[in-house]
Amino acid sequence: MSSLTYDLTLAGLSVGSAAALTGIGLIVTYRATGVLNFAHGAIAMVCAYALRQFVVEWGWPLWPAAAVTLVVLAPGLGVVLERWVFRPLSVLGSDPAQTLVASIGVFVLLVGGAALLWGQGARDDAPVLVPDEPWGQLAIVLVLAAAVAAVIRWTRVGRELRAVVDDRQLAVLGGIDADRVAAAGWAFGSFTAGLTGVLLAPYVRLDPYGMPLLVMEVVAVAVAARMRSLPVAVVVALGVGVAQSQLTRLHPAGWGEPLLQAVGANLFVVALLVAALVLPGVGTRDALPRTATARVPTPPGAWIVAVVLFLLPLGFAGRDLHTSVQVPALGVVLLSLVVVTGRSGQISLGQAAYAGLGALFTALLAAGRFPGLPRLPELAALAVAVLLVAPLGLLTGWPAISRQGLALALATFAVGVGVSRFVFAQPYATSGLSLDRPAGFAGDRAYYP
Repeated sequence: MSSLTYDLTLAGLSVGSAAALTGIGLIVTYRATGVLNFAHGAIAMVCAYALRQFVVEWGWPLWPAAAVTLVVLAPGLGVVLERWVFRPLSVLGSDPAQTLVASIGVFVLLVGGAALLWGQGARDDAPVLVPDEPWGQLAIVLVLAAAVAAVIRWTRVGRELRAVVDDRQLAVLGGIDADRVAAAGWAFGSFTAGLTGVLLAPYVRLDPYGMPLLVMEVVAVAVAARMRSLPVAVVVALGVGVAQSQLTRLHPAGWGEPLLQAVGANLFVVALLVAALVLPGVGTRDALPRTATARVPTPPGAWIVAVVLFLLPLGFAGRDLHTSVQVPALGVVLLSLVVVTGRSGQISLGQAAYAGLGALFTALLAAGRFPGLPRLPELAALAVAVLLVAPLGLLTGWPAISRQGLALALATFAVGVGVSRFVFAQPYATSGLSLDRPAGFAGDRAYYP
């Protein structure tokens, strides 16, 4: 084995180990509570910031600070979330869509709180808990996975966990404290999130936004394991990490170079797309259950209030009116969410990606840069862009039609992340593009409605 291959393999194992920790935490939390915790990355970020606060700002010794962060703060945060956010939802009989929205709300709250408390700038002085070599991280992952598997298989806690997962109501009738099991699951899931955060922080961008999103991109390993198998999650994480590292060796010439570089840097996103859209069985009832969503009637005065609020910005002027121009567009995006969630009982996490693609296609058509189509006026370009984006939504939603649970949420989340990484973050897709307002709509007051 060449020196370069060996070094890249070690780097891939290090990345894969962090991804495996995320997968283990997501699976344990899901198996104990039925919640797909999209706040996992935000918890990792908060714990990383907390360890830095203890060590760098307050001068604590590293290992006592790490013990407080990982043994007290992280599990405590999980228990608080279970007790005050997710347990009331379970008592009310909420479905997975509601708990998913709740976890996204926790994500936003933690990210916003971290930005207010520690600022939005990136930190490069996070303390190093484990050296930048894969063996220590890999040992942590393997020991943790083996311990969890042993607990689930051979202990009373594991039997109670399996009972709660199989039928929560029947388990309660059998004398099992389902709330205690759920709290333990959240505590352990938050512990793995905190461990992931403190291990990653010295080697990635530590800021309130970057780390949470980075951690959540590797949800692919849990989805590939169908939210059940810890060994599969670990193997997938390590395999994708090594493959992503090895792809950096390839430097093809021509048009394929930027695309291959994007794939090599975002192979976990590719794995997420495959796991959510292609793999059989992902999103089925035994993996991600769903109950019926009750329809809430619209209050009679709601439409009147909506119309008044929509027309209100027309009385603004200057910067206020210019900012309000975004209101109709955001209203259309939110309306699309209401249609998907309110009518089908599923939730979409990729609406911004479809909206962004519509804007991109409009700009390409107006500039005459869309392959196979002539240059079009802005309004015509907008209409054609809608027709071009619609099939992408159909392709995304089609796998979820025959599945239950959070299949659509996972599929649209994968598409949203994929579009962000492979389209809007790449110069080959967006460089040199600009889009003017259609003729006759140059003013903000004319353009608003």
